[in-house]
Amino acid sequence: MIKAYKLTTGADGHSHVETGHLTDGVFYNAAAISFKETAAHGFLDWHPAPRNQYVICLTGTLLFTMNSGEEFTLSPGEVLIAMDTTGSGHKWKMLGNDPWRRAYVPFNDEENINFVSEAKA
Repeated sequence: MIKAYKLTTGADGHSHVETGHLTDGVFYNAAAISFKETAAHGFLDWHPAPRNQYVICLTGTLLFTMNSGEEFTLSPGEVLIAMDTTGSGHKWKMLGNDPWRRAYVPFNDEENINFVSEAKA
């Protein structure tokens, strides 16, 4: 199973994380994929996701933090499902000396994402 983290905006206006995994399947109706690299030791301060998207971590390890104090570490081979497009958002900083290489796969709001929460498993 591929470990995944889903970020959503709660009723309190802040981002929250749910840990789980992706089910076997495809990225339904994926119309685009893009790639980005950030040099080691990078960071990005508070921001909401620019759109609903899968962020597939290829290299690099990052610490994500939410306004609520929730944190998680994203590692290579794991997927972030960013759906916190409103509110206070999240921030991240890179750990270690590797660059962060990732692929972005955007999806529509009504898309059926293939995520199973640990809380529901």
